[in-house]
Amino acid sequence: MSKPRNYQTEAIIIKKIKLGEADRILTLYTPHLGKIQAVAKGVRRPRSKLAGHLELLTHSLVSLARGRNIDTIIGSQTINSFLPLKSDLQLSSYALYATELVNQFTAENIENYPLFELLLETMHRLCQGDDNELVLRYFELHLLDKVGYRPQLQQCVSCRLPLKATTNSFCPSAGGMLCPICSQSQPLTYPLSVNAQKVLQLLQNSDYNTVSRLKINPELSHQLEMVMRNYLRYLLEREIKSTAWLDTLREQTRRAAFSQIALL
Repeated sequence: MSKPRNYQTEAIIIKKIKLGEADRILTLYTPHLGKIQAVAKGVRRPRSKLAGHLELLTHSLVSLARGRNIDTIIGSQTINSFLPLKSDLQLSSYALYATELVNQFTAENIENYPLFELLLETMHRLCQGDDNELVLRYFELHLLDKVGYRPQLQQCVSCRLPLKATTNSFCPSAGGMLCPICSQSQPLTYPLSVNAQKVLQLLQNSDYNTVSRLKINPELSHQLEMVMRNYLRYLLEREIKSTAWLDTLREQTRRAAFSQIALL
């Protein structure tokens, strides 16, 4: 049975590329079709009626017409524009980091409804002004879970023994934690404090309401970010582009804060 020529889907716009004079190719992440690409014709013209509904980081209801090589967007209606994510550079960088990870870890046309829900929830949380670093760490661990790369955080991946409350090490190539003895035979490992291990385990095994009560100091937050960043880089075999922008914005915020203190 042939598919209907036109169809409709919810979608989060996760990437856009210019095409010709006025068009764009958009990457959409959908609840039941997974990641799809579609062309939005004339969307870059000033009077385009579609443009506002197809901005990056927008949750929309999109109507499409099937094409031979690529489908065409024929209509779109905003469900949530996530304005805070677009009016604050820091929040934009966090949200674009999340969408880049979804794009990098997924193939086209493979349904992953839990991942769609996770991305949508993450965008809501970033808008609510929660602890954004915690939001991202929760997102990273649960994304890995949903795409088949769940790291082993409860026991040593080499000797299989439960981890003791001591400094153990995370090994990206082994896909999880190593005890002090087993970590000696691995060249690239990242030592983690007992607190860092506890937080990672809690993030991995709890719902967000439980996790959101955590208060994490900057040093611990940095430790968690580095271990996750190194694991993601190892899995993707490349740098995550949006981390450079994240780091630049953070540095600018830090300098601005120091300048304010100096003026007092």
